[in-house]
Amino acid sequence: MKQEGWIEEKFKDYFCMKYKIKEVLFEGKSEFQAVKVVETEGHGRMLLNDGLVMVTERDEFVYHDMIAHVPLFAHSNPQKVLIIGGGDGGTAREVLRHQTIDKCVMVEIDKMVVDACIKFIPQTSSSLSDERLELIIEDGVKYLKSNNEKFDIIIIDSTDPIGPACPLFGEEFYESVYASLSEDGIVVAQGESAFYEKEMQSKLLGIVASKFQISALYNFSNMTYPGGIWSFVYGSKGTHPYNRLREDRIMSFDGSFKYYNINIHRASFQLPSFMINELRDYIKL
Repeated sequence: MKQEGWIEEKFKDYFCMKYKIKEVLFEGKSEFQAVKVVETEGHGRMLLNDGLVMVTERDEFVYHDMIAHVPLFAHSNPQKVLIIGGGDGGTAREVLRHQTIDKCVMVEIDKMVVDACIKFIPQTSSSLSDERLELIIEDGVKYLKSNNEKFDIIIIDSTDPIGPACPLFGEEFYESVYASLSEDGIVVAQGESAFYEKEMQSKLLGIVASKFQISALYNFSNMTYPGGIWSFVYGSKGTHPYNRLREDRIMSFDGSFKYYNINIHRASFQLPSFMINELRDYIKL
């Protein structure tokens, strides 16, 4: 439906970002959230959940490169990956580029998000038909509670801690994550804004630090997330995120990266001083 004008993302009642739109491609309300896909003037197609920007075609590669390739290259031989969330499909797309992956399970709570992205944002959803992917429409918290399978890597590709994503930021959930990881397993989770969500960032990293032998935060920056600097939380049962990085695996990878590279991998864990001062008690490397 043609609808020229501007769409606003309001953040914390004192900040907003505006995007010029050319067309509303999809608009619906699931039992969990309002879902909208729009064609924008400068950022391509954009997915919004409850009015918050999740994905744009112009810069999605930054987020998906960093949430997927950092743990996949830190691990010595990743074969089984679990993705909680990630309904747009971009994280699964990057995971499945790794030839060592035999199985990738993706558990997304909102079928409407998946269906909208399959139809309107094939740039991110292109690998959801891969035979190695098992897509489950279910609450990720419930799935992990009943799960008996072990994964090499678990990726928590969640929205902000509002609505259906709230339980993904809790201590009980990370007990289930720990139990579902193999002996050298790694978890990576969307870790919020260093400027706008520092309390939640500290809480989440603190939970991971209390459960895992290694805990850290690493940063990325894209165009459409408020504040510029955003983070992922890294936890593992013993696998350091970059000390034993296999550069040969990265150099021989089949295909190129748009954001990720060896130096970015290492540099992303070097935090600015204000973050170190706030988070030093929870960083274990």
